[in-house]
Amino acid sequence: MKAYSDKNTSKQRRAALARLSAATLGALAIAAGAVTTAQAQEAKVLRIGYQKAANTLVLLKTHGTLEKRLQPLGVEVKWAEFAAGPQLLEALNVGSVDFGYVGEAPPVFAQAAGADFVYTAYEIPTPDAEGLLVPKNSPLNSVAELKGKKVAFNKGSDVHWLVVALLKKAGLAYSDIQPVYLAPADARAAFEKGAVDAWAIWDPFQAAAEKQVGARRLATGVGAVNHHQFFLSARAFAAKNPQIEKILLEEITREGQWVRANTAQAAAQLAPIQGLDADIIETGLKRYAHIYKPIDAGVLAEQQKIADAFFELKLIPKPLKVSDAVLK
Repeated sequence: MKAYSDKNTSKQRRAALARLSAATLGALAIAAGAVTTAQAQEAKVLRIGYQKAANTLVLLKTHGTLEKRLQPLGVEVKWAEFAAGPQLLEALNVGSVDFGYVGEAPPVFAQAAGADFVYTAYEIPTPDAEGLLVPKNSPLNSVAELKGKKVAFNKGSDVHWLVVALLKKAGLAYSDIQPVYLAPADARAAFEKGAVDAWAIWDPFQAAAEKQVGARRLATGVGAVNHHQFFLSARAFAAKNPQIEKILLEEITREGQWVRANTAQAAAQLAPIQGLDADIIETGLKRYAHIYKPIDAGVLAEQQKIADAFFELKLIPKPLKVSDAVLK
């Protein structure tokens, strides 16, 4: 009888523990959900910096899907356009934007200037999406022939690294050329006037120059650079709003998938926004991958190489530890 009583008591204890565990887990789940929601609602506004050439973000803005995802959380999305990555990161540094998309060099310059951001995600390599252009009648046929020549590019942008890497590959030093620091529109004007000998630029501006004025690609990034594109977040925003960041990256990934499956349609939608013919934009779109991945050690190591090279050339004032710009 006692054995039966002990056995029965044991069963009752197990049942009670099971009920307690279930209740505890339920409470934890509710609490976790409440924390996540609270974190998401800490920010009532998500401010995204973009460039007109940043196709995925431009289309995300156009389609409005991000706004629909964030509306139930009470989060408003605001968009701010910038001429290029360096200008966008200046805005992120002073707290004007929370999130943006730039090339591989701007984060290095921004980190060297003390900007407090974190790498959030990256686009797989797209080295064909940037190149070094010369006029169609230029006598130049190789990068090695650029010695003493004027080369236009946006200072601190991804093509800044492209120029450095192409020169090194050709056996030239950075000091062997005359850098002419110009934003894309001004560089295009100088290029057409013959005021510079070459112009380093990314798509769709590259494709536009090829098709509109017959510019010739002296070299591309293929074999010289990876040309990663990065999504960056203000550190404080990323730390406090993981759910917003998660939704944002999900929508960016979905948009990239749509672009790959509907390239011609995407180009048609971008044409009036970017002020270029759809066939030019489609050429540029095909040179990008539109595939995005979370930041990993491998891509950070590639960024570290850029930072080390820029410090060696005294383009940045101090050595950097790129991995410091990651949310721990």
